[in-house]
Amino acid sequence: MAPCGAPACEGRPTAVSGRRTGRPTLEEVAARAGVGRGTVSRVINGSPRVSDRAREAVGRAIAELGYVPDRAARALAGARTDAVALVVPETEARLFAEPYFLDIIRGVSTELADADTQLLLTLIRSGRERQRFAQYLSAQRVDGVLFVSVHADDPLPDLARELGLPAVLNGRRSAGERVAYVDSDNVGAGRAAIGHLAGRGRRRIATITGPLDMYAARCRLDGYRRGVDAAGLPADDRLVALADFTEEGGRHAMRALLERCPDVDGVFAASDVMAAGALGVLREAGRRVPDDVALIGVDDSPVARLMDPPLTSVRQPIEEMGRRMARALLQEITGTSPAPCRTVLPTELVVRAST
Repeated sequence: MAPCGAPACEGRPTAVSGRRTGRPTLEEVAARAGVGRGTVSRVINGSPRVSDRAREAVGRAIAELGYVPDRAARALAGARTDAVALVVPETEARLFAEPYFLDIIRGVSTELADADTQLLLTLIRSGRERQRFAQYLSAQRVDGVLFVSVHADDPLPDLARELGLPAVLNGRRSAGERVAYVDSDNVGAGRAAIGHLAGRGRRRIATITGPLDMYAARCRLDGYRRGVDAAGLPADDRLVALADFTEEGGRHAMRALLERCPDVDGVFAASDVMAAGALGVLREAGRRVPDDVALIGVDDSPVARLMDPPLTSVRQPIEEMGRRMARALLQEITGTSPAPCRTVLPTELVVRAST
């Protein structure tokens, strides 16, 4: 992760009753202007999402207090950092093991290269690193932030928003997400998978979910349940196994499913990587794919195409999602976006030999 620098807000000393009391703070500017700290940050960063009245009040307060942050000085000089951060809250091992992250990075970097903007890849693996990156954001070292693989309790997107930094998420934390995002139709992915399996005559269809503190995983589970209902199949919670989007997680979940429901004849795994783990366990148990158990994943990654048999998978336009994220962020940075991005891209079922 890039090293965190000193706080960005540096201004001239202010005077009270003839005494110098140190540099004015962002909070003092907000109090003088009668607005929130986030509004001051947005004005300093040139965000278009500030009313004219608030912008004028902040401008007066800055002038009266003599507050000149480094970021504002750069803006007055007509310059930006020309860099954005891509935040992935995962380990290096998972980053390079999962094609999803690499495709997102490829899409983002392609779009940013055309705009002559540097990409700073940041991995967050601990609470300490999260705190350091929060300080880095507060120092205004980048023009904007892209977030990938966000969990429901992740505070960093809201911090960026409070600081007035443009931010775009890959996916959402909830249905009421307030930060701009580019997502895919995860509910539709689950419904399409179950509809396909049911159409092939499968009646005991299980699912291996991702971590349910991630909105994408909850949506794929919702799609599974809707698909089961639409196919007229009985709902059975024993056919739902929780995992974590890893191959080992897929293995553990598949073992649990076979113990609880040995008659399972179809499996929808919420990622190709988990499906690969499930396939290994099915083979160990003497179950043939697709003869005994049909198997579907999500992503349509190289993992799906290289499996034996090749995996039926619900394709997400992953690189396109990365490009859309970067494009939306650049529009926020330059103030050319009429509204925060709220994009949900369609998915597509790709049928192969595993079903």
